[in-house]
Amino acid sequence: MGFKCGIVGLPNVGKSTLFNALTETQAAQAANYPFCTIEPNIGNVAVPDARLDKLAAVAGSAKIIPTQLAFVDIAGLVRGASKGEGLGNQFLGNIREVDAIVHVLRCFEDDDIQHVENKVDPVADAETVETELLLADLESLEKRVPAFQKKATSGDKEAKAAASVLGQALELLRAGKPARLTEPKDVEEERILKQAQLLTLKPVLYVCNVEEANAANGNAHSEAVFARAKAEGAQAVIVSAAIESELVGMEAGERMLFLEEMGLHETGLARVIRAGYELLHLLTFFTVGPKEARAWTVHKGATAPEAAGEIHSDFQKGFIRAETIAYDDYVALGGEAKAREAGKLRAEGKAYVVNDGDVMHFLHS
Repeated sequence: MGFKCGIVGLPNVGKSTLFNALTETQAAQAANYPFCTIEPNIGNVAVPDARLDKLAAVAGSAKIIPTQLAFVDIAGLVRGASKGEGLGNQFLGNIREVDAIVHVLRCFEDDDIQHVENKVDPVADAETVETELLLADLESLEKRVPAFQKKATSGDKEAKAAASVLGQALELLRAGKPARLTEPKDVEEERILKQAQLLTLKPVLYVCNVEEANAANGNAHSEAVFARAKAEGAQAVIVSAAIESELVGMEAGERMLFLEEMGLHETGLARVIRAGYELLHLLTFFTVGPKEARAWTVHKGATAPEAAGEIHSDFQKGFIRAETIAYDDYVALGGEAKAREAGKLRAEGKAYVVNDGDVMHFLHS
C-alpha cells in the first residue's frame, strides 16, 4: 500500500531541495525564488528496511522488493492562499490528494537565501500554512453544515450523523483548531469525516530543515518546532537538506562514512519514513521465498485477509489461512523449514491481526 506524502511549506524553505535529495532525482527545480515548483512533482522512494535484506539472505531470494513511499513536491504557499493568492487554489487542491502533510520549515539562517516573510521563524511559518488550511476548511463547512442540520430535522439518520461530526469540526475550526482534533463517536461518523476531505484533517509531520552543523542535534528553531508538534499531537524530525543532497550518488559505504563524520547514524529519508509510518499507524509484513523477498505495508490493526488483499484482491476474497512466522524467529532459526520444525510457524485465521515484521504465506481458494 505505501502512502503519499505531500511536501509543503512557504517558498524557499528547502522543499524542492529535500524532494530532490529524498527521491535522488532532479525532477524538481530548486531555485532561489517563489513558485519554482508549479506542477506537483511525484517521486516514488524505496522504503529502507534492513530486515528485508536479512530475510533475503536467509532465504537466498533472487530479488529484493521493498515497499514504496510516494513524495509529492507541492508549490510553495503564501498568505491568502485560501482566497486564491499566489498558487493558492492549486496548492489546496494538491493537498487534498495526499495521505499526510510533510511540512518543511526553514530552521537555518542564510542571508543569501530570500525568505518570503523576510525573517526566520519556523513556528510563524507553520502557523501561516495552518491558517490558510483552516480558512479553506472553514469556508467549506460553513456552507455544508447548515444544510445537514436542516436535513437532520426531517429524521435523516445520515444527515444527523453528518451534522453532528462536521458540526464538531466546524466549531474547532472557528476556534482556530484543526479538524484532526475532531472525535467521531462511531464508525459512521468516522466515515463521514473522512469523506469530507478536510485539509486540516491530514496528519502532519514537521521537517526541520537545519544547517549541516546542526543536523545531529538541531538548534533553537527546531526545538520550538518540536514543542509545537508535541502540543498538537503531530510528529517532527530534523533533516539537513544540504546533507541529503550531498548523499545523492554516493556508494553505500561512502555514504555511511559521511554520515558518521556528521554525527549521524542514518539518512534523513529513514527518519522521515519512520516518523511517517508512526504518524499514519502503518506496519510492514513480508513475503519471502527463493524467487523474491518483498515488503508490504498495511495499517495497524489490519487482519490477515486484509494483508492478503494487499498482494491481490482474490487472495482476500478466497482467504483460507495465513502461515505466519515472526521476523526474529525466521532469522534466528534460519528460515521457514526450521521455523516449522521448531513449532514457530503458526496457522492463523481470518481474525488474526498482523504484527509488524510478520513473515506470511497465504493459502486461498
